[in-house]
Amino acid sequence: MSDQHVPNGPGAPPADTALPGGGAVRPITRWGESVMHRVQEPVTDFDETLRALVADMVATMYAADGVGLAACQIGVDRSVFVFDCPDDDHVRHQGVVCNPVLFLPTGKDRRLDDGEEGCLSLPGAFVDCARPTYARVGGQGLDGEPVSYAGTGLLARCLQHETDHCGGTVFGDRLGKRTRKKLFKEAEAHAEEYPGAWPVAAAEAPTG
Repeated sequence: MSDQHVPNGPGAPPADTALPGGGAVRPITRWGESVMHRVQEPVTDFDETLRALVADMVATMYAADGVGLAACQIGVDRSVFVFDCPDDDHVRHQGVVCNPVLFLPTGKDRRLDDGEEGCLSLPGAFVDCARPTYARVGGQGLDGEPVSYAGTGLLARCLQHETDHCGGTVFGDRLGKRTRKKLFKEAEAHAEEYPGAWPVAAAEAPTG
């Protein structure tokens, strides 16, 4: 998930991250590629191959200034996502979720936030997208252990956005025709800023 208001800064992840490090930045797969629009294969092997994949996902997420990234966004058909995202109280949450299952409020407990949303796989474009203000995701961690993450605000939006990716849904699928058209028009206007190998070139560019 992309968020223009919460920049992580390109390059290496923050020093205090609890997420796997040492990964390589990969090009981000865009909407329209088949892997982005199908239910992802469940993770069944919790091994070094999975850890290496997740490390690459983490590196790519930070290089792209994202707050979340699913495996399909680097072209890998696996039901797993990573995130580093603040909640409504500005508390930062990080995690890895394999085979995510989403739990949302119902009835009188369900409140919607019609806030702005963007996706790293359609970079540069943001539109309002109604989402429940609270979300919880359960699944498995890197070693297959049960994990659960919950929160409000941007974190709730991120958990929903990334779980959607694992189910083959992009947030444009949740928009009306007119809003979706606006989203694609904005993405087209920023296309030159995000070449095909993005964010690889950005991560490799010298700083200072």
